[in-house]
Amino acid sequence: MGKSHSKDRRARASSQKSSQDGIVTMSGSKQLPPAHSDAVTCLAPVRPGLCLTGSSDKTVVLYDWTQGAVKRRWSGHTREVTKVAYSAGLDAAFSASRDKTVLMWKLSNIETNPIRAFRGHTMVVMGITINPDNTQVCTGSRDNSLRMWDVETGACLMENSVPRNLVTDICWVSGQQTVAQTGEDKVLKLWDARGLYVSCTFPQKQYIQTSCDVSRDGNYCLTTSNGFGGQGCEATLWDVRVVKAVCEYRGHRETASACAFLPPVLSQPLVATASHDCTVRIWDQNTQDCLCVQTLPVSGPLTALAGFDDASLCCSSFNTGVHLFHLDVTPEQKVNLIRKAQF
Repeated sequence: MGKSHSKDRRARASSQKSSQDGIVTMSGSKQLPPAHSDAVTCLAPVRPGLCLTGSSDKTVVLYDWTQGAVKRRWSGHTREVTKVAYSAGLDAAFSASRDKTVLMWKLSNIETNPIRAFRGHTMVVMGITINPDNTQVCTGSRDNSLRMWDVETGACLMENSVPRNLVTDICWVSGQQTVAQTGEDKVLKLWDARGLYVSCTFPQKQYIQTSCDVSRDGNYCLTTSNGFGGQGCEATLWDVRVVKAVCEYRGHRETASACAFLPPVLSQPLVATASHDCTVRIWDQNTQDCLCVQTLPVSGPLTALAGFDDASLCCSSFNTGVHLFHLDVTPEQKVNLIRKAQF
């Protein structure tokens, strides 16, 4: 389904570029030069205007949507890139892959080779998260394990595995020595990063948990569920302090594949979800109301979300690259998700 269709669509978009600046406006959304030649599988925010992307084309890209340009393209993985992460303190990108490795890239380095490789997982790596002081990176894999690595040397400091714990995503809990982890065993776990052991588990969900994000204050974790026909497909808000579910956000018809706590643009906190049903939804975190829905026709499954402090939101897709939105609030406090660009 994906590769040939993805390339065909990008080829059509490329043929429509303006001869003046390589950018064409389509339905109020700018068509920018594409970041990748195949499915975009993952995203990470750098700062407003800049994001990291990873792809089935095996490359990692630093993309500047204000200029419509690839600023860096890194090659080094031998299989699909599954996750990317950015460390502001190190000014470095990290990428995980189906080739079982994690690579580190320096944003200021014009060389395309990685500056560090983290090797040891025996199956595809599905999660990366960096500790607050930028000295360690934690990774999670379908080999049932989490590993903690020294950023400076690339050495594995700790490893622990849990039976049937096929990792789908991990995220550092702000202000704590704790890593949140989702997996195919349908359980959200918290790991103590000091000894890399499971410190607590949350009630099991009915469906596989596909992704997770943690609020800036470290009090809440958001996870998404796979599913079909509206069964499952929800996002769940968890209170990390009391280890229980707070509420669910329901409305997607297919697997909910990505979630994000959004920077504050209203008096109430907002969360975003993306799904294989080709929709992005914005929710009121407290009331569970769906405030707006944006549908991306022919995008194929949506794969990742990245929110920015200027109210920008990026969403990656299997067939149509990365979509850039702006979260707008009317004087009547109605939330709109406005399409700005595609790359």
